[in-house]
Amino acid sequence: MNAVLLDFSLVVLLLLISAFFSAAETSITAASRAKIHKLKMEGNWRAKLVSKMRKNKEKLIGGILFGNNVVNIAASAITTSLFLKLFGDDGVMIATAVVTVLVVIFGEVMPKTYALTFPEKVALNVAPLLAPIIKLFSPITKMVQFIVSRLFRILRISDKNTDVISGADALRGAIELELQEGGVIKNDRDMLGSILDLSETEVGEIMIHRKHMDLLNANLPTDEMIEFVLSTLHTRIPVYRDSPDNIIGILHAKELLKHLRHGEKKSLTAADILKMLKKPWFIPENTKLRDQLNAFMKARNHLAIVVDEYGSVMGLVTLEDILEEIVGQIDDEHDSKTAVARKEPDGSYLIEGSTTLRDLKRELEWKLPDDNATTLAGLVIHEAQTIPDVGQSFDFHGYQFQILKKQRNQITLLRARKI
Repeated sequence: MNAVLLDFSLVVLLLLISAFFSAAETSITAASRAKIHKLKMEGNWRAKLVSKMRKNKEKLIGGILFGNNVVNIAASAITTSLFLKLFGDDGVMIATAVVTVLVVIFGEVMPKTYALTFPEKVALNVAPLLAPIIKLFSPITKMVQFIVSRLFRILRISDKNTDVISGADALRGAIELELQEGGVIKNDRDMLGSILDLSETEVGEIMIHRKHMDLLNANLPTDEMIEFVLSTLHTRIPVYRDSPDNIIGILHAKELLKHLRHGEKKSLTAADILKMLKKPWFIPENTKLRDQLNAFMKARNHLAIVVDEYGSVMGLVTLEDILEEIVGQIDDEHDSKTAVARKEPDGSYLIEGSTTLRDLKRELEWKLPDDNATTLAGLVIHEAQTIPDVGQSFDFHGYQFQILKKQRNQITLLRARKI
């Protein structure tokens, strides 16, 4: 009777150890890297231990699986021996059924379910006990890994993961998942996603095109120059001479107003205004937004002129333009609030041709490809392979686009709807 009780106690103990290994495997692999890292930065020594073990996943998983299998096999052997004593030859079948049920329920499903529910909590609790066990099994797991690696090589199977997801893509996936589960709202999703996009988006995609720039002609009479500066809504104005491609400086309206405040308008000359110019900052159109944002902050500058590979002026980009890519449109008291798209009663949208595809994605969540075009008009022309006429309609990427207005070769207004 004592032997039976001892065997039963050993089986229970082995099942508890099996549950420990199962919970440890699930919790450490499922625990949030961000939460563990945060705790690590706060000085939590258990979090440091978890982070250290996760760096060598092969060693971690190998040690856990080895320990778990040894424990399960031992539990099976002792249970079989116990049932043979109790039921004779029939004990083998009974032991197999009983061990299977016990291991599945108490050694696998229950501990893993609990670990999935509280992954960080379980990982932090099991780490101190698991670390010395992994170290103890280290020589065995190394030998097993060597054998597996050799077998893969013989079978010509690569054991290297070539399909690596970048950290940014992993974050995007986590943000989308949080949105679906109600953890974040759409505006927050857009802002977080836009921050990740800064390193991939070029200034040429968000710049103010040269035809929309307010440029001051350096050859104008003094009164006309002053009138132009006072009439514009911008504080920083590019100044050109002879040709818009020849930007000679940036005039800050505040510098001019200082002189006008002191009654110097009569004595002020065009030459005096040109002396106020700041050196223009030229950047290539393929500059990434993240790089330009850092450059703006480092140089304490707010405006840069965008040029192409030939040095021709393409447009300009400001610090506000980049910030708007993150937080959305920033309107002040002088701006007229305009919607990206105006919805019609029939469910279609009236959209200006100059509207960027990024804005459509943000506001309407339309997934239109932006590899070959920046604006909606550019996309239509690219897909149509021609400059369409007013009244023409095109279907592509799941949407229908009808040309409503055109100025020369430029599409200015479209009607769009989902097909």
